[in-house]
Amino acid sequence: MLQLRPITPADNPIVARIVRTVMPEFNCVGEGFSINDPELADMYAAYSAPRSAYYMLTQDGRPVGVGGYAPLAGGDGTVCELRKMYLLPESRGLGGGRMLLEKCLQAAEADGYERMYLETVRAMTAAVRLYASYGFTPLAAPLGNTGHSGCDRFMIRSFR
Repeated sequence: MLQLRPITPADNPIVARIVRTVMPEFNCVGEGFSINDPELADMYAAYSAPRSAYYMLTQDGRPVGVGGYAPLAGGDGTVCELRKMYLLPESRGLGGGRMLLEKCLQAAEADGYERMYLETVRAMTAAVRLYASYGFTPLAAPLGNTGHSGCDRFMIRSFR
């Protein structure tokens, strides 16, 4: 059974492991990818700020996915960014991505954001299809200042 919950301080090494397991699968290593973000050392603290949240997806009690949102760095406060949403390979196709995305969308809208932005890579085709099915549309160029120069796909969705 899949379940979602907010992360706790004890989840920090688990979150880092999930991110560091998934990113190399899509050749997303090196400069410009979230696998190198300093916040990976303490995701709980990074997402404890106002208008931010980060969630753990579990399958039968075992952590299998993560995802969250926060204000878009360099943004105007009306746009949040979907951040570090990753599922381990064995948990894909079971609805966990939808659960994570729906929770992030719901919570971000409740936090007063007008739009949600995301960056990804073309190789993550299933993720891109999921985002499109939830109304995310492509952008020609990135927004804000995320530091993720390795990403080549940018999408946005309005809440209104």
